[in-house]
Amino acid sequence: MNGFVLRNAQVVDGTGAPGYPADVAVVDGRVAAIGPGLSVSADLEEVDLAGLVLSPGFVDIHTHYDAQVLWDGDLTPSSWHGVTTVLVGNCGFGIAPTRPEGRSLIAKTLENVEGMTLEALEAGISWEFESFPGYLDHLDRLPKRLNVTAMVGHTPLRLYALGEDASRRAATPDEVAGMRRLVREALDAGAAGFASSNSGAHIGAFGRPVPSRLADMDEYRELTGAVGESGHGLLQITFGPQLGPAQFAEMADRTGRPVTWTALLTGQHDSTLKVVERQAGYGAAVWPQIACRPLVAQVTMGAPSLFGRADAFLEVLALPRSERAQVYHDEAWRARARVDVEPHWSHRWAKTTVQESARHAGIVDGPTVAELAAGRGVHPLDVMLDLALEEDLDTRYLVVLCNDDEDEIGGLLRDDRTLLGLSDAGAHVSQLCDACYSTHLLGHWVRDKGVLTLEQAVWRLTGQPAALLGLEGRGVLREGAIADLVAFDPDTVSPLPATRVRDFPGGADRLVADSQGVEHMWVGGVATRRDGKEIVGARPGRLLRGGR
Repeated sequence: MNGFVLRNAQVVDGTGAPGYPADVAVVDGRVAAIGPGLSVSADLEEVDLAGLVLSPGFVDIHTHYDAQVLWDGDLTPSSWHGVTTVLVGNCGFGIAPTRPEGRSLIAKTLENVEGMTLEALEAGISWEFESFPGYLDHLDRLPKRLNVTAMVGHTPLRLYALGEDASRRAATPDEVAGMRRLVREALDAGAAGFASSNSGAHIGAFGRPVPSRLADMDEYRELTGAVGESGHGLLQITFGPQLGPAQFAEMADRTGRPVTWTALLTGQHDSTLKVVERQAGYGAAVWPQIACRPLVAQVTMGAPSLFGRADAFLEVLALPRSERAQVYHDEAWRARARVDVEPHWSHRWAKTTVQESARHAGIVDGPTVAELAAGRGVHPLDVMLDLALEEDLDTRYLVVLCNDDEDEIGGLLRDDRTLLGLSDAGAHVSQLCDACYSTHLLGHWVRDKGVLTLEQAVWRLTGQPAALLGLEGRGVLREGAIADLVAFDPDTVSPLPATRVRDFPGGADRLVADSQGVEHMWVGGVATRRDGKEIVGARPGRLLRGGR
């Protein structure tokens, strides 16, 4: 008999029910018994969890580890924050299906839209697959610390079917029919669903719209219809000009499948709570996806993807990095850029500061860009460009993009009609690190602010997303469940400050944040973390095909 017993735990089971003290026995990867003072075989190892909460492992429903998992089987930093299962393929981005001749275009698309370093992608993706089923088979073979489940993405589907035309035109009926067959093929192989984006903020290779933005409503009906036809799977969509609450409700009703859309963030709508009410009024199985942290990002003028909504910057994004400084020196371009950025950035200048700089260390974490511009008598964009040009475009700016209204976020967290996610783990890695959202929720929103009870927060992280994904045996701590478990200290659990490391292929950099208070973790009954430290080489994670 292979197992262990966890003694003196405070069990919070992921259903939202009140926590209770108990011992938990795990045998052969499943929860065998729960109760006070369990009498078990002397062969079972005992772990004392006195003072710790024991809950199901956390389920991160919004990650972009599609490429990173190929070179980082530990799926860091999510694995440091109690996460035991991740969903990849969000927003319709991914790396399969991809023809050999389309690999460079996929990498360039991810470079712009997800802030992934092109050099890391080119060095780190082994391309031992072409089809989506082939990608899943490859994931299945890879040693992984966490469980992974994957949606098939609209952008690689269009690139596979249309090539470079994917970002230029609507698909023909034959091309749509071909993509529909690929969606069904992916679902039959174990895809967790279908994802797409209609967002104007999503700019792909060469400054063009990501391919999914060129899809018309007939194409959406066909591809989402394939999910409905399969009888399983989630639909995840990023909203945009064609797709909003009414369209999401129609999509859910027509397909019979749940829909979650991103992202419902404060500062982007007159009232996020009113949007929730409007969405709920349609009566469909639709969950707006929310974040529990301010959306804060770092940006350099060498990789200015955050400016992608401005036409002048689309010209910049279409150029190699080595040619961008020359554009920034052009006063005629600057004059156009100042006008183009204002609709999207006028409210951000006062929330933008210099975050990292070797040349301008004296103003790091100091005056805002708005204040610097006022002192110089110039436009804020000129300040950002001039400072950057003085150090080869390497100046890093910290920008509060949105979602910084804590009262409104608290209201969203208390509303069960929303879904907590948006960690974006695996994307924007040099710009932000929100993979720590789970420990932030438990520390900030539960312990510090008391907005949620511990039981409500754990349900947000476990039972709710697992049920939506249809994860069998996961998300709830009960007898017979798979032993994906985390034990944490409710008095100390929180994320640590983010630090910059260079551990990606080709020496590419990223921001990572460790945790404190996450003491023990088990994936499928195998320990991956003990006494607050990762167990080196522990990779018991599984590919979950269709949640199974």
